[in-house]
Amino acid sequence: MNVLVLNCGSSSLKLQVIDTDLERIEFDADRVLARGVIERIGSEALIRLWVEGKRPLRRTAALRDHRAALDYVLRWLVSKEAPIPGLDSLSDVHAIGHRIVHGGERFLHSVVIDEQVEDQIEDCIDLAPLHNPANLKGIYAARELFGPALPQVAVFDTSFHSTMPDSSYLYAVPYSFYVRHRLRRYGFHGTSHRYVAHRYRKLTEHAPETTNIISLHLGNGCSACAIRRGESFDTSMGLTPLEGLVMGTRSGDLDPSVLDFLHHKEGLSLDEIDTLLNKQSGLLGISGLTSDMRELLREESEHQDRRAHLAIEVFCARIKHYIGAYLAKMNGADALVFTGGIGENSAEIRRRICAELDFFGIALDPARNDGLASGAEGRISQDGGRVGVWVIPTNEELLIARDTVRCILNAPRRW
Repeated sequence: MNVLVLNCGSSSLKLQVIDTDLERIEFDADRVLARGVIERIGSEALIRLWVEGKRPLRRTAALRDHRAALDYVLRWLVSKEAPIPGLDSLSDVHAIGHRIVHGGERFLHSVVIDEQVEDQIEDCIDLAPLHNPANLKGIYAARELFGPALPQVAVFDTSFHSTMPDSSYLYAVPYSFYVRHRLRRYGFHGTSHRYVAHRYRKLTEHAPETTNIISLHLGNGCSACAIRRGESFDTSMGLTPLEGLVMGTRSGDLDPSVLDFLHHKEGLSLDEIDTLLNKQSGLLGISGLTSDMRELLREESEHQDRRAHLAIEVFCARIKHYIGAYLAKMNGADALVFTGGIGENSAEIRRRICAELDFFGIALDPARNDGLASGAEGRISQDGGRVGVWVIPTNEELLIARDTVRCILNAPRRW
């Protein structure tokens, strides 16, 4: 089954075509046939397209909306420019899986999309005003281009965290706000944390009920997840992706009174403060240079830049804070797992995060940590440590494709 996986942002579209079915899932034999990224939709868009095993294609085109962007990619997929075995026409796309950021409390699992599901995704727009509208645009564009008969599936970032107990997700504000508005912690990056937990079990031959790990998704967006007995027990992101760890441009945790302070001292409106905390803070805000961890590490090393060093230190300190909190809350863990662009590729950041955690039984093997190549997975802790440390590259698109197959075939979800 060829599954088209779509991830629509406000002005972007990411996609993969993955050949998978229940048998391929069983033997990890799924195949990525093609990938694409389109950015700056609404103007002169930047387009990058790949057929597996061939050089990437880069070009620009005027694409006014998500429908035009998807149409562009689909025409390329079935063109002579991108000969893909088994993908000769659009009829060879058998299903579409969509990444949906927010499912609220309605969606505990992935679902086949129908009119009622669309309405409920729309009802969650208040919780994710920047993401859910773009996700819906992808659904509408796919239906218009493929027709209503092609099955589409919604896979939610929030659903993995639906297993959190109320002591993890409730905020200490009047309970009536939860009753009336469902004001609570939802968590995000659920597809990534869920995939990492599954992959860890495969690598270590653990059953779900014996899987107790802390997953660290570290990229431009960052989150930590305490996974107890194979399920999300607590996570760092909250009502929105702003809460929790320091990120590329997001502040993470801060005293709520900061909002009132900035309003009075700087004359900023709530909208301006929201933009400040989401797009001008984090690594960028502290360093004054960039949100890219690679560049910050370079500036620190080559120029001894004080603020670059400070941004990195705050970033790592916040992560250590959550590791300690989750070890306490779960009464220990079997492993700490790094994933995401920074987590998978930066041996230096992993080293700093794990430094001086030997009290908890966390100790890196320097050779293993430094020797793990980009995109590789493996254990980087010393032998005999109480808590193993792993690097496991995430694969959210693969999880979305697999969930799409399971939903369409009404097959049980094993992870």
